[in-house]
Amino acid sequence: MIGYVMVGTNNLDKAINFYDEVLQIINLKRKDTDEFCAGYTRKDGDGAIEFYVTKPANGKTATFGNGTQVSFIVSSREIVDKFHEIGLKAGGSSEGSGGERPEGSGVYYSYIRDLDGNKICAFTNNK
Repeated sequence: MIGYVMVGTNNLDKAINFYDEVLQIINLKRKDTDEFCAGYTRKDGDGAIEFYVTKPANGKTATFGNGTQVSFIVSSREIVDKFHEIGLKAGGSSEGSGGERPEGSGVYYSYIRDLDGNKICAFTNNK
């Protein structure tokens, strides 16, 4: 159902540096880059772009959506924790470190904000 996800940025070079680091742990790599955006694909996939970071097409300031979140499903809690750790080291801010939400559900999440305030999440259903 979902073709790809896109978030906005006001500084594409900084956003590329951030996402190159953060998305690596969840098996995504940058495939395409131009003066407006960067596209990421699965390292072991068919090459289809799944995630973009972009300057707004209308030339106005990029803003994040209150209540908007991009969530990446991963295979382990270790990757969820590493995603959070790398995101913070790359300059992001924490919106909640690894933990089950709700407690006892078996679903393990961590949340960060990127350099432009976009909220991103890694989660797993695996113990």
